Order: sequence, then structure tokens, then C-alpha cells
Amino acid sequence: MAADSEAISYSIVIPVFNEEAVLPVLLRRVDLLLARLDEPSEAIFVDDGSSDSSPVVLQALAKRDPRFRYLGLSRNFGHQIAITAGMDAAQGKAIVVMDADLQDPPEIVEQLIAKWKEGYDVVYARRLSRAGESRFKRATAHLFYRMLGSMSSVGIPADVGDFRLIDRKVLDALRQMPEQDRFVRGMIAWLGFRQTEVTFHRLERAAGETKYPLFKMARLAMNAALGFSDAPLRLAIWCGLAVSGLALLYGGWVLALWMSNDSHLVAGWSSTIVVVSLLCGMNMLMTGIVGLYVGRIHAEVKRRPLYVVQKRLGFGRAQAAPAHPAIHAVNE
Repeated sequence: MAADSEAISYSIVIPVFNEEAVLPVLLRRVDLLLARLDEPSEAIFVDDGSSDSSPVVLQALAKRDPRFRYLGLSRNFGHQIAITAGMDAAQGKAIVVMDADLQDPPEIVEQLIAKWKEGYDVVYARRLSRAGESRFKRATAHLFYRMLGSMSSVGIPADVGDFRLIDRKVLDALRQMPEQDRFVRGMIAWLGFRQTEVTFHRLERAAGETKYPLFKMARLAMNAALGFSDAPLRLAIWCGLAVSGLALLYGGWVLALWMSNDSHLVAGWSSTIVVVSLLCGMNMLMTGIVGLYVGRIHAEVKRRPLYVVQKRLGFGRAQAAPAHPAIHAVNE
């Protein structure tokens, strides 16, 4: 169905970073999805600083097909920022976010829309299985979601990525949240609204290589933990209290030896080094945890734009500026 820029109902936001290998299959399946939808729709491809031929393919598609839009960022800002940029540009009444690697099947979007029509404001896709992933990745993902659920004061659904549908009013609320280190799925969970799920079996990546290696997954996990929990700070306090208590007990034991004129009172060099090293190590650990929070505060107070748009194609009308200082568009 051709997209009417004045009355778009569904916006499909797809962040792309060096996905030339998977684009032919992705574009064909998204094209079929848009053709099946019952109301005007758009697909927004957010190029997150790709260095392959992905921008060329997507720009050509946006020029010839009015249903497709291209949003090119000036450099690689990261997956969560690319999602934010796409949602800021979306015009639909319902906004769907999905990955470009086809591990999020486009066909599931119709199930998300069906739940939205029942009156739900957020419909997220829960993974029943994760094909093509190592045991290590599955185990660490399982551990991450369980730990985050126990640490966070917000109920963040387990085994759920960024593949979801949100209503326009949820997006409007989300755009009032200006934080720099973003964990979008947690931010949406924090907003509340009426939420439900659709389950699916996650497939293997259709082509290309994963854009979320271990270090990026670790960074995302850290953003989630620091952004939605003060547990690390509370851990620092309890560890400090525990070490201080042990030091007092040790001091009492030494005092008792001194009062009894025990011949073993003379402390050896090794024990001194062990105690000093332990206390120094704990101090460095606690300082590091506090430093992470201070670093996040520093990033927030600079108030830099979240991203810079280098090129926009296929957008029929000017987009409303986000409530937070997020866009610095050039070459529109």
C-alpha cells in the first residue's frame, strides 16, 4: 500500500549498519509486509554510519518508492541511538522497531499490530528460542535478564530485545527522556502504559556478521544496570561496611593478643601487605563504581545532541523536532 505522508498509520524503524549482505532479502520481505498492511505505512531505514554499499542501496530505494525513507547519520552512533533517530522521524500512529538481520521476522509485525488494535500501547516480542547462538551467549543473555530483573525497580521483561510496537502517545512520552546512555527497552518499560507480548522463535542471522560482539553486549548491559538500578552503589556501601567490620574484628583480635602478652603478636610483613592490598583494592573498586555514575552525570550535563543527521530522503513533510536536544540535521 502506498504511503500517504499525511495519514501514515504504521512506521517500521530499521537501524542498519554494514548490512549489504542481508539487504536483498530484507527489502523483499519488508516490501511484502508493507503490501499486506491494511493502512498507509512507511519503512524508515536508519543508516548508522555504514561503510559498505548499504547507503547506496537504501538511498536508491527511497528515491523510487514513496513507502521507504532513508535517514543517514553522520557517523556510527550506536544501535540504541539509531533506534532513537528512527523513532524521532516516524510519522505513524504505531511505531515498530526491528533489526535488519532478519532475526526479528518482519512477518511478526502483523501480530504486533493485531495486539495494538486490541487496545495495547506497547506490544513487545518475546523470544522463545535463539537459533544460531552459542551456549555462552545464550547463558550470558539469560543471566543478564535475570540479574537486571532482580536489580531494577522497573519490571523489564526477560528475553525481550528492541523488537516491539509502541503507540504514538508512548513515543511522545519517550521523547521527553533525554538521557545520553540509552537503554531503549528499559526506558519504554519505565514509562508503563498498557503492555502485552507476542512470542516468536528467533532465527539465525540471514547473512553477514553480528553487529553486537561481546564488548558491545557488555556495554549495553552496563548501561542497563547503571541506568535502571542503584544496586551497584548499594553494593559499594555494603562492601565498605563488610571490610570495615572485618578490620574492626581483626583489630580486636590484635588487641586481645597484646593484652595477653602473646608471643605471636608481632605481625609479619606478608599479613600487612595482604590487609593493605585488600583495603586498597576495595577502595579502588568502590571508587570505580561511583566514578561510573559520575561519568554518566558528566555526559548528561554537556547536553550534546544524541546524533547528527547527514542525509534524509523520502520524507514527505518536515518532522517535528524532538523534545530533547537530539537532532542536528544537515544536508536535508
